Amino acid sequence: MKRSLWEPKRRIERSYARSLKKIFKFVEKAIIGITDPFSMIGVLKSLTQTKEFQDHAETTALKMATHVFTDAGRTWREAAKVNGQGKEIYEALKNEMGTEVGDVFREIVKENSKLIKTIPESMTEYVSRYVAKEAQKGRRHTDIAKDLQEKFPELNKSRATLIARTESSKASTALTKARSERMGIRWYVWKTSEDSRVRSSHRHMNDVLVNWNDPPDPEALKGEKSYGHYAPGDIFNCRCYP
Repeated sequence: MKRSLWEPKRRIERSYARSLKKIFKFVEKAIIGITDPFSMIGVLKSLTQTKEFQDHAETTALKMATHVFTDAGRTWREAAKVNGQGKEIYEALKNEMGTEVGDVFREIVKENSKLIKTIPESMTEYVSRYVAKEAQKGRRHTDIAKDLQEKFPELNKSRATLIARTESSKASTALTKARSERMGIRWYVWKTSEDSRVRSSHRHMNDVLVNWNDPPDPEALKGEKSYGHYAPGDIFNCRCYP
């Protein structure tokens, strides 16, 4: 099936996932060999404040946002060639960092950096819950700590994949919205990835014309549990796009 010009490039998502997995590995290494789960918690909490970890988070967020920013810019220029609006689109795309588009770019970097910095904290919460549950069974702390070190790699791999897919899609949608509004384009067509993994509420939205200022509630329209109003790509694990 031919890819749509506007469909976000999955290579950006995969690149972000690889970078996130490296960060998770970095965190996992910090607790290798610790035999007391409460000591794990202390190490994880202190790790968040280290300059090395902070730098990792900020660099990774900036890299993803830059990839989405430049890729989406190319998409607009390619579309311009097709519809004969090349000069107008090109002029609108120049010097974007000084406009609301640049503001959106900086917000993407800020929010993703903040999210990455919560990784040790989320692992701490998991450790606390797991210790409470296993301690009730009378298990020794050393055994619990061993369990945790075995569980983290697979759990973190899944989380890295989810974060990468969700956040790269949200970034792409945010930049498309900002560029559209800057050019006076108030409407978009909701598109899905058109495969068997598309959730039914999003399949229901495929090819629907939507106003940027009036996002739908896809689940409510299908009589399912609502996640609120949002644009394509703006919810967890979504591969749809405007």
